[in-house]
Amino acid sequence: SLQAGLAVLLKAERLFHSSYHSQAVHIRPVCRMTHWFAQLPCGGFTVAAFLSLVQDASCLAVSWELRQTLTVVFDTFSSGQGKKDWSLFKMFSRTLTDACPLASQSKVYVDISPKNKEKELLEVTPPPVSVHEAIVQGDKRTYAVYDLLSPSLFNTSRSLNVQLKWKRPQDSSELPTPVLHAQRYVSGYGLQTGEISTLIYNTHPYRAFPVILLETVPWYLRLYVHTLTIVTKGKENKPS
Repeated sequence: SLQAGLAVLLKAERLFHSSYHSQAVHIRPVCRMTHWFAQLPCGGFTVAAFLSLVQDASCLAVSWELRQTLTVVFDTFSSGQGKKDWSLFKMFSRTLTDACPLASQSKVYVDISPKNKEKELLEVTPPPVSVHEAIVQGDKRTYAVYDLLSPSLFNTSRSLNVQLKWKRPQDSSELPTPVLHAQRYVSGYGLQTGEISTLIYNTHPYRAFPVILLETVPWYLRLYVHTLTIVTKGKENKPS
């Protein structure tokens, strides 16, 4: 249903008006959890205990995991007349009113990591109840967490409109480039000289990252797998 939870934000008019959007369905096999009862002696009595253990490496029982993802990129700097401020309502024309009644978890994470060691002059409203820290690509990231299942979240307001504002005007300098980033461009023309080049950069001083490359190609563009070439540090790598 699009009437509750995070699905309220899925307004087609706004999603298709974004700079980039991608919807995917991921299906993978996972080892099934093993559950059983056990009887344990306790002070002359026998107590029935419920145990739950993860299946061993043999993975005799397999379940299938279905995961749906939606990725949307908004260029709020261009659409906001040079301002970096944004909010859920500005991007989706909607706010969050409650959690999906079938969801066991429903959270919104906002990246509030500073760009440098100095305290960033930004303000997130409403103030988050909790903050989560994680290591992403070797960098420490800080996230403001909004739990839609928390009763206190909607006590002061009937809807949640997360907003991020800068306390002073910001310059038009570009955002810092991530440690792992990619670029893609088209060169040439026609089936004979036309080509698509994808450049993946890893600027970390010593760490290597596993990369899964998924190319989205228009339906009218014909690609030939035998023309694929992979070059790493100036040397060609033959696909296996």
